[in-house]
Amino acid sequence: MKRFFLLSLLAGLLLSQAIQAKVVTYTADNTTIFKNPERGYTEELSYKVSVSHPNVVKGNLGANWGGSNQMTLAMVLYNFNNFKAEDLPDKVLAGFDEDMQILRTNGVKCVLRFAYTETESDKVDATPEWVQRHLEQLKPHLAANADVIYVLEAGFVGVWGEWYYTTNYGNESQHMNANRRKVIQYLFENAPENRFILFRYPMLKTEYFGHTTPLPADSAFSGSMRARWGCHNDAFLNDWGNDGTYASDSKSDDPAVRQYIADETLYVPNGGETNVENSSRAEQVYKKAPQEMSAYHWSFCGKSYAKAVTDRWRNSGIFDTLNIHMGYRYQLVEANLPEQGRRYQQLHFQLKIKNVGYAPLYNERPAYIVLKSGDKTYSMRMQSDPRRWLPNNVVTQIDEYLNIPADVPDGTYELYLHLPDAAPTIAADPRFAVRFANAGVWDATTGMNSLNAKITVNGSSEDISNPTVDKRLSEKVLQDGHFYIRCGNRTYSVTGQEVK
Repeated sequence: MKRFFLLSLLAGLLLSQAIQAKVVTYTADNTTIFKNPERGYTEELSYKVSVSHPNVVKGNLGANWGGSNQMTLAMVLYNFNNFKAEDLPDKVLAGFDEDMQILRTNGVKCVLRFAYTETESDKVDATPEWVQRHLEQLKPHLAANADVIYVLEAGFVGVWGEWYYTTNYGNESQHMNANRRKVIQYLFENAPENRFILFRYPMLKTEYFGHTTPLPADSAFSGSMRARWGCHNDAFLNDWGNDGTYASDSKSDDPAVRQYIADETLYVPNGGETNVENSSRAEQVYKKAPQEMSAYHWSFCGKSYAKAVTDRWRNSGIFDTLNIHMGYRYQLVEANLPEQGRRYQQLHFQLKIKNVGYAPLYNERPAYIVLKSGDKTYSMRMQSDPRRWLPNNVVTQIDEYLNIPADVPDGTYELYLHLPDAAPTIAADPRFAVRFANAGVWDATTGMNSLNAKITVNGSSEDISNPTVDKRLSEKVLQDGHFYIRCGNRTYSVTGQEVK
């Protein structure tokens, strides 16, 4: 009899939740260019730093950064030519910290790289021992400023840090060798553990790990070296497989390598710049950009170099197309949302989210359903991982069972979706929150997206007459085939036996 009662109670609860839900549909915005963190066009800032001039960003990044192109990423390159065989001075390290604070103040992140030389006539970079020393010096500064570092490009080796023209690491070869392995080890030992490191050539990764199997979905975002190893292509659209980007031992442009990058970049970042400077060549290839950025999941690209191509993008209108779709671009499609609830009660939220961008998010980012009334907000963290909301028009169905927080007063609340930055230092800054591409949802003051729905909270579910489905319902059903019901602070199985 008790079993029948509890089953009836469960069925009644689920039915009541279904009756109290509201379906909301949303209007997509497919044309507006707006700021979103960790994606889009970049402008390169670089300098040969010295004790008297230790900054790269300072003086080059104004308060109106972004302008009409709505940029939130700077490509920042520190040239350590003056320190190839000596410690980085304290003033240079302090200059780096000052630069990162300027980015933070302006709501900007960076694609960060370090190099020792910037001309093909000077291939003399630092030895592995000095790279190790410099990375050890940089380590605490990189960690302290990881919040405004989108990705770290491997750098250090070769002219411009592109792992090609070099005297210490293989004489213009992409291939792996002992010195390159040392620098790779030093990079992963000293870079922030929650940031990706991007390398210029895919062959470096396949030779390092000894196979060409793309990173599988179940290994993505694990924090392992392989899961943190991404790629950048600084010869986008050029001949010879983008200047060796897609080369294998047997081919300068290998379809197997292209497929490898297409698969890998669902879970590791990709970006770079075009280096096509010949106008006739630019005319041949500029139209390929949307297709190739989509296929290889580009999240960032230099907006100025090389001008033969980027100017052609502007003249044809492709420039704006790339600006809209580069990286992620999330849209709310539909939501099924509860209209009533009680404190402690677990309610069912359903969302359909479409990613019309070329790439997903890559750095960890929480997602919250937020109850808002006036200036009071109450957040419920979702289990869904925004990094798994796949690109190129994939629609992700999200089902969440969330508890109404215990401190929510009775009243009616507007519902919002909030994707703030994961770093506590900038989590409250709306400029670093994700804006959805829908009409009438973005709140620039809070950095939240309105779900265009309300919920009324009335009372508490802390008594037996108001049971709620325990969050473990879905978990326990898979484990032992039984249903569980939450009543206040107690959980019961359908047999009526309390479980701990």
